[in-house]
Amino acid sequence: MAQLKVLVVDDEPGIRSGVARILRNFHVTYPFMDEDYTYEVLEAATGEEGIEIMERENPDIMLLDNKLPGMQGVEVLEYVRRTNHEIIVAMITSYASVDIAVKATNDGATDFIPKPFTPQELKSSIEQITKQQYLKRITHQLDEEGKKIRYQFLSVLSHEMKAPLNAIEGYLQMMKERQLGDMVDDYASPIERSLQRIQSMRNLIMDLLDFTKVSFEKHLENLQEVNLEEVASAAIVTVSPYAIQKDIQFENRILNCRSIWADPNDMEIIFNNLVSNAVKYNKTGGKVIVTIDCNDTELFLSFEDTGIGMSPADRDTIFDEFSRIKNEKTRNISGSGLGLSIVKRVVALYHGVITVESALDKGSIFTVIIPMAQVQNIKDGL
Repeated sequence: MAQLKVLVVDDEPGIRSGVARILRNFHVTYPFMDEDYTYEVLEAATGEEGIEIMERENPDIMLLDNKLPGMQGVEVLEYVRRTNHEIIVAMITSYASVDIAVKATNDGATDFIPKPFTPQELKSSIEQITKQQYLKRITHQLDEEGKKIRYQFLSVLSHEMKAPLNAIEGYLQMMKERQLGDMVDDYASPIERSLQRIQSMRNLIMDLLDFTKVSFEKHLENLQEVNLEEVASAAIVTVSPYAIQKDIQFENRILNCRSIWADPNDMEIIFNNLVSNAVKYNKTGGKVIVTIDCNDTELFLSFEDTGIGMSPADRDTIFDEFSRIKNEKTRNISGSGLGLSIVKRVVALYHGVITVESALDKGSIFTVIIPMAQVQNIKDGL
């Protein structure tokens, strides 16, 4: 169980001991919480003592009386707001005028518990405050995780951008110093490699644009009936020059569901990435089989190749951002490492899943499954 610290600031000993007694064996749980919450009660008879305990113990909840000897409750509340303490405050008082209630609310009080209160009234207020504390902690945790993910993303991105720039700079320096001679033809290889690096950077930028679109845009403005057979054919045409060099043959198996209601850009992202990968990671003289099929409940898209395959460890990370298979066979294969993560995000927009089966030196099969009910919902505008 998790435990929250409750600081009771009240000059009446009976109130403080009553709160401690009520919360001693009390616990709160909700279906969305991963554990129950219990309470440790701290007591303070004055506002000054309450601030001292708050600074020392860092409690989660404060039950604060307004009518106190010396420093008043609203002054304590002002201090809490001014010092940005992560604490939820509920006022417990029998002298709550409208003016005090307004000021207390403006200074961050979340609840008012009138005196005298019943055990059930106190428990009900504590339940609501506990829910707020839990959600606040989860939000803070997600914010911190988001910062970490953004930092990792930018670190990898800077590395991916820096590597080709360094290479191009090296080739240009080589030409500037005429290290290979005085004739343009002497530098055909560095020029070709520079152009390849520039193309890799262009591909990375295009992938990043797709990545941000899928991450932040809602795909509701461009929905239409998309002919999947045409999308598959267009994807094959795009990679044909490279496929011809590697003598790779294509086979389209259009069994059912030649069309789907979707954003055509989404379908192009799926087919272009998976067909391109099936060629890039294939063997010379290999084959790529693209299958489109469906039944009453699901749409199936399959992309099978006879290529180099991948290890179980690579299968576990292949859909992560900037994840690439790195071995001797892939050393000369360019890519941003974003393609499959983008495909996964697009498929998720349609509540679908993407899986991979693979064996080293035998090939891979990527399968996309999209619920037909979701396709119908999109068509109906739900």
